[in-house]
Amino acid sequence: MAEQRRISQRRLRIGIDTGGTFTDVVAFDEHTGELVTTKTPSTPQNPADGFMAGIDKVLERVGRGGTGEAIAAVSHGTTVATNQLLEGKVERLGFITNDGYESVLEIARQSVPDGYGNSYFWVKPDRIVPRDFVKTVRGRLDYTGSEIRPFDEQQAREVARWFREQGIATLGVCLLHAYANPAHEERLREIIAEEHPAAIVSLSSEVLREYREYERSMTTLVDAAVKPKVSRYIENIKSRLDDFTGAERAVPFYVMKSNGGVLSADEVVHQPITTVLSGPAAGALGAALIAQVAGFDRVLTCDGGGTSTDVSVVIDGEPTLTTEGTVGVYPSKIPMIDVVTVGAGGGSIAWLSPEGTLKVGPASAGADPGPLCYAKGGTDVTITDAHVVLGRIPPHLLGGEIPLDVGAAKDGVDALAAKLDLPPEAAAAGVLEISAWNQANALRQITVKRGLDVRDFTLTTFGGSGSLLLCRLVDILDLQGVLVPPDPGNVSAFGLLTVDVKNDYVQTYVTLHDQLDMAAMSRMFDELTTQAAAALDKEGFAADEHRFARTADLRYFGQAFEVRVPVPEGDFDDALVDEVARVFHAEHRALYGYDFAGDDSQQVEWVNLRVSGIGPIRRPDIRADDVDADAALPEPTSRRPVCFDAAAGYVETPVYWRPDLAPGKEVRGPVIVEEFGSTVPIHPGFVARIDAYRNIIVTREETA
Repeated sequence: MAEQRRISQRRLRIGIDTGGTFTDVVAFDEHTGELVTTKTPSTPQNPADGFMAGIDKVLERVGRGGTGEAIAAVSHGTTVATNQLLEGKVERLGFITNDGYESVLEIARQSVPDGYGNSYFWVKPDRIVPRDFVKTVRGRLDYTGSEIRPFDEQQAREVARWFREQGIATLGVCLLHAYANPAHEERLREIIAEEHPAAIVSLSSEVLREYREYERSMTTLVDAAVKPKVSRYIENIKSRLDDFTGAERAVPFYVMKSNGGVLSADEVVHQPITTVLSGPAAGALGAALIAQVAGFDRVLTCDGGGTSTDVSVVIDGEPTLTTEGTVGVYPSKIPMIDVVTVGAGGGSIAWLSPEGTLKVGPASAGADPGPLCYAKGGTDVTITDAHVVLGRIPPHLLGGEIPLDVGAAKDGVDALAAKLDLPPEAAAAGVLEISAWNQANALRQITVKRGLDVRDFTLTTFGGSGSLLLCRLVDILDLQGVLVPPDPGNVSAFGLLTVDVKNDYVQTYVTLHDQLDMAAMSRMFDELTTQAAAALDKEGFAADEHRFARTADLRYFGQAFEVRVPVPEGDFDDALVDEVARVFHAEHRALYGYDFAGDDSQQVEWVNLRVSGIGPIRRPDIRADDVDADAALPEPTSRRPVCFDAAAGYVETPVYWRPDLAPGKEVRGPVIVEEFGSTVPIHPGFVARIDAYRNIIVTREETA
């Protein structure tokens, strides 16, 4: 009975997104539907400290401080794996592959970054595993999984002992065609466990069960590289969370995955590569839901943080997915939300090139020491400092909790301006202009370069710094308008509460469309579905709660890339696969501007079969308020000089506290709208309207 009483008191689902500068927290009361948000400074030396501080702070806000009794579940977005890879901090790592394939990492692919324009100067980056740490084992399977040469167990033991003697305890294993038959890889792991018990091993047949040896090798090695650090981090947080809640039944702890789902911490430690875009994925999903409810179906998301800005495309409420992503210089073929990152966050540093040209980012001052205005020892001008000097953000953060040193920011901008021989406001405005163009180019990369017209989209900005340049982005890109959600600094944390448990399974099946074996396809999809169901069982979902989504990767014969399309439910027959091919033709035309539908000389080829297992989680409701267009506009909370245009100088600008602006109200630029976690500068010539969901909708004044 005591346990039942304790469980019944639990009612808060908490989402925590750890960023480079702040840790964002949202609590959802499952009984009342109330959402409570807050932020706390991140702790880069030990992100778990900021995580627990965020829990303490949000519980204080709901009147349950000092106890974890009210917590029903926690979902977490983390950048631990991302940052490790971006910083290139890969510990000693070993690689085992087939005899004769020891150079697969050096050969890689012939592609050159940025095309041939830089090919005269580009040098291949260092391999993730030095050539000296690559070992091979005799044995061979063909593409069907049939054994051509037996696996050499004695040589495998010698290799395992060698790695043990060298003190290399993290290993990636990728044997030829293991996607079709994992037997050799599984036997190799058993031998490693016997000869090198301390080793942490990632198998390609478990990480990525599809063909293309280089990509499969790299994805497996990235998984192995981040496994020790991610495991330590997740286990540390889980232990501290369990100690805090003091519950006999541990509070469910989920971690955001790059594919748009969450997974329990116990399972994530076995597949840490799935977290490489954990934080940005949560933000894209949260923004997608908010924009869809508000009535926008073609949306670009812009998540501005302290270190970077992440952008993505959302169509009909769904962010686009890709398996062609990279993290830093490392390719990764796991399913992930298609996010492009640019070094244009609030902490991005302004600097001069050897030629004397002003540059911004990608280096960041981060949370510690942070921008000059943080007064924590920072020595470089950042984007945040430029905003402070121009008056676009107040002389404090978090509603006054963190005061800013405006004088330090001005001194830094003055020094930068002297080097550029510009007035200080022109130098600060130049920093922001470069940042805006960096963001605009990232948005063009996910639209124009992929056959989408950026002018057809509404931008959704969020994150602490995501909305500061929205008016300039509208001008540069000719966007329809911008939606700024309530509590934009916490949208990523909110997104963590909107996503289901999700796991992806893939099996390569390269076959021409007119040669498909319906029975074989049905069997493979059944096997993938069985794996997905077993994972959902482990997550605690009853069988009647399981949901499955089937997809397949198709291409025209001879192409080197695929298009993913849905596979309808039902028995496999000619009608079903022909419908999949029809959708493929349509998707190919939408993506590339042409297709070969009806052209018998261009055959369709199936490449990969996929199943996603989904365990649904209750989403918070986004509720509409009554719109009273006749209600009086409140008086500004203050006024201050703000520079929107360096040539025009500073203008006295009204400042509104966002919670005071009721649905239906409008304010016209120049004006500043502030709230606890972010600021929205509205430039002259723009109008901001509050909709029924308390979103700010910003458009040019003439189109409002």
